[in-house]
Amino acid sequence: MTPVEEGRPRALLAGASRRWVRMLPWAVAFVLCVVLLPTTIVVLTADYGLNGGVASALAVAQSAPLLLAVVRPLHAWYVVFAADVAGALALLGVDFEQRLLWPFPPMELVGYVALCLALGLRERRRTLVLVWLATAGANVGLGFAAPHGSGAKELLFTILGGVALLLGGVLRERSEVQRRLVEQETISEAERGRRTLLEERARIARELHDVVAHHMSVITVQADTAEYRLATLPPDVREEFTSIAATARESLGEMRRLLGVLRNEEAHGELAPQPGLAQIGQLVEATARTGGPVDFTPCDAEVPEAVGLSAYRIVQEALANVVRHAPGAATHVSLSVSRPADDGHGGEQPVGGRGGERLTVLVVNDPPPEPPAGPLEVGGTGHGLVGMRERVRLVGGTLDAGPLPDGGFRIAAQLPLTEEDLT
Repeated sequence: MTPVEEGRPRALLAGASRRWVRMLPWAVAFVLCVVLLPTTIVVLTADYGLNGGVASALAVAQSAPLLLAVVRPLHAWYVVFAADVAGALALLGVDFEQRLLWPFPPMELVGYVALCLALGLRERRRTLVLVWLATAGANVGLGFAAPHGSGAKELLFTILGGVALLLGGVLRERSEVQRRLVEQETISEAERGRRTLLEERARIARELHDVVAHHMSVITVQADTAEYRLATLPPDVREEFTSIAATARESLGEMRRLLGVLRNEEAHGELAPQPGLAQIGQLVEATARTGGPVDFTPCDAEVPEAVGLSAYRIVQEALANVVRHAPGAATHVSLSVSRPADDGHGGEQPVGGRGGERLTVLVVNDPPPEPPAGPLEVGGTGHGLVGMRERVRLVGGTLDAGPLPDGGFRIAAQLPLTEEDLT
């Protein structure tokens, strides 16, 4: 039961899940205040013969702070304890019957016991011990001035107060232990989930290494050694093998970086620079070397890293689809930055302002010159467009992809450039 949250005091049982439990301390305090206030006035005036004005003041000081005890029980104790002691001293000035309880009448005992219970539910052991010592000290000290002699019943204030403090402290510590157990169980469950995730990531990394990385390594070695194994290769074929080896090495490097991220639980991103707009030209050149003409319109604008990486991956996947499904088709790749329309008042964008700007990535391919004899890749996953849409959605952009009437295919992505538009 934490006493404060963000510097503000919390009511007793404020952390309970049920509303009626949270309202219970307020209801008890209100009932005690309503009952004890008039009762104290009547008993002090009618039974003890105390002046009505003094009795009313003592009743208010002893009962009203019980409402404060719901939020600040220690502050309420200062007021009630002082009022109880003052009431005992005030009763020394009147003549009351010996059968009546002194120094603390029954209604004061009821209020004080309730207050001690609230203290036990909120304060630490050291505070509770000090409160009980103050209670016992005042009780014993006043006993020396007892008008009719002292007895065991005069110690009820100390005994009942101590019992209430002990009961409240036990309940509070029990609640603390249960809360810590729940927290530990939550942490353990989170650790189990984290361990499961790490095991799954390690399994994926092993599969990628054993299957994809191995085959990419074989392709790289075969392409690099082709000119030595095949002495009669024409120059253009030798150049083609060199291009294949370079592309395979680049793909293998990206695969190894991905494996490093999967295997490292603390990795928050790639350590190597991620590809962006500047590397799209290399993709275009590699695709053009496969035999299909590619027309490229670059863009040298400065874009956020996430946008540049998304544009690169979109073009990469789009060109791969062209090679797989429309080999030899003419392809047009263009990058451009679209600015917001003029506001109609002739105003200009402020210097450095990029509000509403978007990077447009357009990849359009014509129909293939000849229908492909068969798919260049067997068992494709069909996740290319899904991956594009996910990347576009990550940066808050839009993607339009679909076939053209003449048999070609068009992919158009709009990626926001301003930080406030990125999601």
